[in-house]
Amino acid sequence: MTRYADPPYRPAGVFDPAPAYPLEPGQVSRDLAALARLLAERRVVVVDGYVGVLWDELRAALSERFAADGVEVTWLDVRDALRPAAEVEAYVAPYLGGDDPVFGTRCDGRLEDLFDAERLAALRPAEEGVSVLYGCGAALAGWDAYLAYVDLPKDAVQQRARGGRVANLGRAAPEDAKAMYKRFYFVDWPLLNRHKRELLPRVDLFLDGQEPREPSYIAGDDLRAALTRMSRSYLRTRPWFTPGPWGGQWLKEIVPGLPEAPNYAWSFELIAPEAGLTLASGEERLEVSFDALMFLAAEAVLGEHAARFGTDFPIRFDYLDTMGGGNLSVQVHPSPRYIRERFGEPFTQDETYYIVDRVPGAKVYLGFREGVDPAAFRAELEESARSGTPVDVERFVRAVASERHGLYLIPHGTVHCSGAGNMVLEISATPYIFTFKMYDWLRLDLDGRPRPLNVERAFDNLDFSRQGAVVDDQLVSRPRVLGEGEGWRLVHLPTHRDHFYDVHRVELSGRVEVATEGSPHVLNVVEGGPVRLRTAGGEAVFDFAETFVVPAAAGRYELVNEGPVESKVVKAFLKPVAGGAAGGAAEAAR
Repeated sequence: MTRYADPPYRPAGVFDPAPAYPLEPGQVSRDLAALARLLAERRVVVVDGYVGVLWDELRAALSERFAADGVEVTWLDVRDALRPAAEVEAYVAPYLGGDDPVFGTRCDGRLEDLFDAERLAALRPAEEGVSVLYGCGAALAGWDAYLAYVDLPKDAVQQRARGGRVANLGRAAPEDAKAMYKRFYFVDWPLLNRHKRELLPRVDLFLDGQEPREPSYIAGDDLRAALTRMSRSYLRTRPWFTPGPWGGQWLKEIVPGLPEAPNYAWSFELIAPEAGLTLASGEERLEVSFDALMFLAAEAVLGEHAARFGTDFPIRFDYLDTMGGGNLSVQVHPSPRYIRERFGEPFTQDETYYIVDRVPGAKVYLGFREGVDPAAFRAELEESARSGTPVDVERFVRAVASERHGLYLIPHGTVHCSGAGNMVLEISATPYIFTFKMYDWLRLDLDGRPRPLNVERAFDNLDFSRQGAVVDDQLVSRPRVLGEGEGWRLVHLPTHRDHFYDVHRVELSGRVEVATEGSPHVLNVVEGGPVRLRTAGGEAVFDFAETFVVPAAAGRYELVNEGPVESKVVKAFLKPVAGGAAGGAAEAAR
């Protein structure tokens, strides 16, 4: 294999793909017999949960244990109270954007909208024995009952959808996985997230649905206490990896144990709507969705920014690997008004590219060439879409030589893509699917189908003033040193005025103390490592390429370089609100 990393500055094989937050031993269990006894003792039980849970398998596993203990159980499936399929389809249709294969509008309804109130009321516990009402929305029946909740990571939902094992809410059978994902994103997940948010403060037992015949589980009080501690110390979400038509080979070298695949295009390091947090108690592990943390402790995580973002975590980190791969599609992201009015999103997809590694000659396509003709550009794109003719991209789009540790700014409206031969840490606002592709180099996706293009939407949003010298002046960040002391240097990588977040780099040979000053900090070890993080609520060690978060409520934290060479740690944080704190600019050496 070609070695793209450069040890010891970029050590390979140290990245932990399965991080976990430590709990006391005994808090997480996987004892199915004990779980069945616990539910039997409560007698009247509601088991609610997320779409994608394999309810029939979970029921079968528990039924075996109940039978072994001689317990008589009445099972009630909340799907029996759903409105007729035609009514459910009529309800969701306005949010699905018609024939658009990718985009819809975020549903603003409630989960109970999918249910028939009379049928829900008819679901009552049996007079004798144990009664278990289960399924997505089971708590809507209003039982005075012991409440369990079964969660599922969204990458597991998608894997099960691709395998034809699960269906969307209110549908009896699966369909095409991409159509299911669109429905999940715009309808199912918003409905279920609102429902989960209401249930979490009173859930008695929380289950991880990844292994339905042997689920791990934790008491609701223990889960809430763990997430509260996390909201005041640190967290690292479980990354997940997927191949793509332009994917590269760098991640294969850096991340140990990845399944065999032709390439890996993405590492989803911190994408809040789909991320999971793993809790470790002794030898047992349990995963909870990142949004559960936000639903319970958003003010601690977001600090002074909670008033603006609510329970949405606003910063996203992910990797785009084109080392040994191809160019990304030529693309643009929507304006704040466009994404709000068309898709129901509260803020837009303003991005940056931080170059962790690159091969000589690698490029970033960013902004337009001086004097670009918009009409000619559109005509060439549309002709390519009709006839499959190639587009001379560099005739229109500016190609900038990528520099290791450089930051390239992509506010909404900016034409862009990473060229082949880059390892990009994408530091972005959280929205992540709102990419209007104009040209995809005439290639097919991994399913052998053309990837959808959105030339019309792109031209509704492109900013043609970002051309020529403006690209260098406004879209290539110019680093400047903010401060330094013994063993540390703080470098500011300014973002564009349209970005609501800013970026620093801590260059660390010793130790430094950092103040959160009202914002969460999202950090990544972009060179060297390991780096030890110390907070008042706990500490952890992070290696090269790992992403972690320090919530605003941590207040202050310390970074200590424990590697043989200087480490570099990138930090993204929210710009201060008017009249607020300095947004994390102050740092002092201890």
